[in-house]
Amino acid sequence: MDQTVRKISAEDINPRHNWGRALPSLGINGVDFEERVDYRRLHRYRLGRAKQALENSELGALLVFDVNNIRYLTSTKIGEWERDKLCRWTLLTRTGEPILWDFGSAAVHHKLYAPWLLPENCKAGLIGMRGMVDPKFGLMAKHSKEIAALIKEAGCGDMPIGVDIIEPPMMFELQKAGLNIVDGQQQDVAASDYLSEAIRLR
Repeated sequence: MDQTVRKISAEDINPRHNWGRALPSLGINGVDFEERVDYRRLHRYRLGRAKQALENSELGALLVFDVNNIRYLTSTKIGEWERDKLCRWTLLTRTGEPILWDFGSAAVHHKLYAPWLLPENCKAGLIGMRGMVDPKFGLMAKHSKEIAALIKEAGCGDMPIGVDIIEPPMMFELQKAGLNIVDGQQQDVAASDYLSEAIRLR
């Protein structure tokens, strides 16, 4: 897969806080007379932090199923109902852009309305949904082989792969596909623990 990988700059991961002043309470609407929430910059900041955490780790990739980590890496959300289903997942390799698997209709939606993601990286997928789909149907095996192939294609196949939370049958299938699955939660924390960074900067 020929992807154009965006280079992360120092400015992308600079929180730009002025701790000598009170934090501003920005309005929720965009305006032309002051800088408020710059969502594209927020996307770059989050992804930059995650890539930095990966580079500082022994991991070749992060595979996340927690909806908070998926949102951090991809800036996507499809509703509160999917919070505990483990039905969506995202892969971030050291050398690539985030790849998101979602329900088919949601994957189409992301291609249309999330231009910060590469369209080819918005994929349809379904695995176990916390036991609702029997592993015997083969969905976990299918997607595990697909994930393993993408990781190897990215040149990270011989490195440990960090996972945040996962259904046991999916982990077993990833191991069968030749991946060394390890605890990736510390890298997730390093990437997304905005509050502890703010405390340190103070």
